[in-house]
Amino acid sequence: MKAIEKFLEEKHVRPTAMRMLIFKFLAQKQVAVTLADIEIAFEKSERTTIYRTIKTFENSGIVHVIEDGSGVSKYALCEAGCNCELDSDLHLHFHCEICKETQCLTETKIPHINLPPGFTATDASLVVKGTCDKCNKE
Repeated sequence: MKAIEKFLEEKHVRPTAMRMLIFKFLAQKQVAVTLADIEIAFEKSERTTIYRTIKTFENSGIVHVIEDGSGVSKYALCEAGCNCELDSDLHLHFHCEICKETQCLTETKIPHINLPPGFTATDASLVVKGTCDKCNKE
């Protein structure tokens, strides 16, 4: 937990017990999770505390939000060195249409997109949909 505490402090986030527990929970996940998933894992905690923690993490570049077309936002930890910048930190996401899990494909970066003059990008997301390896085996 000392490593988590140090990491949060480096991101200028006060390392409360709840923040460290949620960070640890996210770090153990191989897939993106919904706010409901986090609430279930911490069912004795206040929903507003969980929501505020995720928003703090998002604003501090600790997690990124994934809109995979399911209508529910999902969250995943940013990779080391990520600043959530449009030109350098965006990557693909894969959404399995069978198990409904969404995974970050951090090794596949989204290239810089040249927009027409006068256009300003504030966010970008590229989601590939299909069947994941786990569901293909079944």
